[in-house]
Amino acid sequence: MAIHLYKTSTPSTRNGAVDSQVKSNPRNNLIYGQHRCGKGRNARGIITAGHRGGGHKRLYRKIDFRRNEKDIYGRIVTIEYDPNRNAYICLIHYGDGEKRYILHPRGAIIGDTIVSGTEVPIKMGNALPLKSTSTDMPLGTAIHNIEITLGKGGQLARAAGAVAKLIAKEGKSATLKLPSGEVRLISKNCSATVGQVGNAGVNQKSLGRAGSKCWLGKRPVVRGVVMNPVDHPHGGGEGRAPIGRKKPATPWGYPALGRRSRKRNKYSDNLILRRRSK
Repeated sequence: MAIHLYKTSTPSTRNGAVDSQVKSNPRNNLIYGQHRCGKGRNARGIITAGHRGGGHKRLYRKIDFRRNEKDIYGRIVTIEYDPNRNAYICLIHYGDGEKRYILHPRGAIIGDTIVSGTEVPIKMGNALPLKSTSTDMPLGTAIHNIEITLGKGGQLARAAGAVAKLIAKEGKSATLKLPSGEVRLISKNCSATVGQVGNAGVNQKSLGRAGSKCWLGKRPVVRGVVMNPVDHPHGGGEGRAPIGRKKPATPWGYPALGRRSRKRNKYSDNLILRRRSK
């Protein structure tokens, strides 16, 4: 990832640092318009997810998370920017004429070949089951785009720079350490892609001004203590008043800073061996 530093010609560009290496020129048959409605509101128009709204119009890129072009080699033709995610995407031309987008594996360059199937080599960008008949994925392998349900497509470790590690195999399950620090069980028949997701240096970017953040659809973050009592439990008071509570609370009155938000008695509780680290 090439970071471009602006010259300090204006206050808005004084601290800006953006990526100037990857451009976007998507294929027409792999994109479609998407109407983003709600802006963090529910059906009643009440804000349920804050700091969302506005942003530039986007075209959604169809990403192949299933990697179901089995045993057909493909070549990386382009590496493109995707406005819908922090990770880059790359266009693959397969030998049978099929063209698809996949997440860009870190280190992959234009011209590299990839393949997916049950008997493919352990190579960056290749997709295969965690346990196959001939090719056994070794312990310690870095993987991403991991399936939870067989055939549904990758759902875990898809963000920019995300990587999971295969740490054990026993019975019908494999033990993975996810990017969040969570250790959980996954069926050995589920597929994963070898390597790490590209654009790992996305945290080095500095937008430099509030307007650039607005283009991404992210609204300002306001402290609850400066709101009115009708808007937040911390609001109200004269001047810089304290929150008036023993413990901080969320805008809906629930305990903040440490309260578990995961739904209780989920089917996957037995599959999680260690909770994620905060």
